Amino acid sequence: MEPTLKRIAFVTLLAYAALLPMLSSADELDYFKSLQPEWLQDYCVADRTSHIWVDGHVKCKNATHVRVADFVYHGFLNNTPGATNNPNGVAIVPILVAQLPSLNGLNLGLARHDFNIGGVVVPHLHPRAAEVLMVMQGSLYVGFVNSTNHLFATTITAGDLFVIPKGLIHFQMNVGTTPAMAMALFSSQNPGMSQVGRGLFGADPVIDDAVLMKGFKISQHNVQFCKKNFNSTA
Repeated sequence: MEPTLKRIAFVTLLAYAALLPMLSSADELDYFKSLQPEWLQDYCVADRTSHIWVDGHVKCKNATHVRVADFVYHGFLNNTPGATNNPNGVAIVPILVAQLPSLNGLNLGLARHDFNIGGVVVPHLHPRAAEVLMVMQGSLYVGFVNSTNHLFATTITAGDLFVIPKGLIHFQMNVGTTPAMAMALFSSQNPGMSQVGRGLFGADPVIDDAVLMKGFKISQHNVQFCKKNFNSTA
């Protein structure tokens, strides 16, 4: 690296280190990151054969190997609903970087949700993304809980949108008399999904019973019952 470029890089790192203590919130950190240079290429189609990851992004495919098929996903909104014959009565079809490699690095992802009558997407959170849910068919009871345990919930119908902030526990349930379908848009190509119940009662290795007994104010019998239902090895 040229001496001048080294000095610029060093000064940039010093400025970043000096500013970090002043950035008191995640929003400020995100804003600072937004000031960083943009890509110097049009896209970074994920190379599915690569095992190299950088901050959640897959290594870019060689530009000469990129094809139009890398930017296309067929049949996302076809007329055939997903298989909802499961305990939750919901089928979710994600379109993330694993399914559509051109999403790599774009901070975008989607998912189709098909609901049987009474179907529910159980309480969960996305650690890396906010979500916008749009009902395409039917009626959904949707909501999230903020960091002060306040519930924001309502029923939305076809054509309505519901915004779910990043990292907050949320849920959706079909409260109509017909099957329902919704589209979710995420602010990440790999938002992650942590189910509240499964994460605690189905952890592997298991969480000590005493932690869950005190945390939920329930008996050991109930803890064991929940662990069994979440296929824990306890």
